[in-house]
Formats: sequence, structure tokens, C-alpha cells
Amino acid sequence: MQRLLVLQSLWAMERRHTDGFERTLETNVEMIAGAGFDGISAPWTDREAVRRMVDCLRGPGMVAEGVCFPKTVDELKPVLEIAAEFGVHHLNLQPDVRPRRIEDCVPLIEGWRRLAEEVDFPVLIETHRDRMTTDLYFTLDLLDRFPDLPLLADLSHFLVGREFAWPVSDENHTLIRRILDNAWAFHGRVASREQVQIEISFPHHRM
Repeated sequence: MQRLLVLQSLWAMERRHTDGFERTLETNVEMIAGAGFDGISAPWTDREAVRRMVDCLRGPGMVAEGVCFPKTVDELKPVLEIAAEFGVHHLNLQPDVRPRRIEDCVPLIEGWRRLAEEVDFPVLIETHRDRMTTDLYFTLDLLDRFPDLPLLADLSHFLVGREFAWPVSDENHTLIRRILDNAWAFHGRVASREQVQIEISFPHHRM
């Protein structure tokens, strides 16, 4: 039986207010738990920071999506070690490289997948702007090469990158469905064709 878990990203809890005040990690986790979320999404690259987050999550029994940004195969190794030590629901890998040819991506993906086979949690490749997966067509070409590549889909980046018109065409729906077929998790942004994240309460953003 499948169960849908809904997580809240820690970066989205940042106030970024002119008064300079930011809530503590403990307060943010308490607010997230109180709002009924199942866990958090946060960088999983610093051992001590992860230790602190895991301590906060233990009380309410929440899970974590760990996020990392490797540029090489070897840069994934210490992240996997941290995730194996402290636990993680899944690891979100944003490939922080921008090759222009699929062939240049192959050694990286093959290397990351070999490492992912050594751990007991999923390692998902995120579709994200300014990453290997920034472009929809390029990402579809990656799926031609790796048909079972597990993705974490942040579809808003494709929506903006390709400036999908409204209503979304059948052709674009078909392309996105192929991404969805490989997606094991999603990031819940809502975008327009011009902006990667919009305020959905505004009347002109309702559609």
C-alpha cells in the first residue's frame, strides 16, 4: 500500500524580513509538526547540522528529505555516509553540473547510481533550473538513455523554461507525463509561464 507523505522545506520557513529575525530550527520544526506535515526537506551535507535536525524530528516522529548538490561522483560519497548514519526518507540529488551533451552526463549518472545501490534509501535526481536537468527536452533525452532513472519532479522549472501557454497543450501534457512516469517524489511549487513560484492566493494566479 502506498502512502503519500507531505514534507515542508526548511528554506521556505526563512522569514527574510528586514528586521533580521529568524526563528530557530527547533521552532520551525515545531511549527511544521503542528501544521500536520510528515517531515522536512533540508540540506543533508553537514554532519552536525543533520544531527541537530534529526534530534528535532525524533520527538514528533517526522521524516526528512535530504538534499545535496554534487558536481562529481565522489562528492556524493560523504552525503551518503551522513544519510546512512542518521537516516533519511530519501535523498534528493540536484546534479550541480550543466553539460551540453548527453554523453557528458552518462559517467556522472552511472557513478551516482552505482553509489546509490550501496544504500537502503532512494536517491532521486531532481529536475531543477541551473542543473543538469534544467531543460525538459534534455531531461527527456536522459530518460531515453536511462529509462528507469528515478526522478524527483519539480515541474515548475520546465513550465517556465518552455513558457507553457494556457491551456497547456496535449503535446506538453504528453512530455510532462513521461517525467511523471519516472517521478517518485515531487516538489510542490506552483508556477506561471514567467515565474517559477507564485502566490496562489492572488486572483490572477488562480488558474
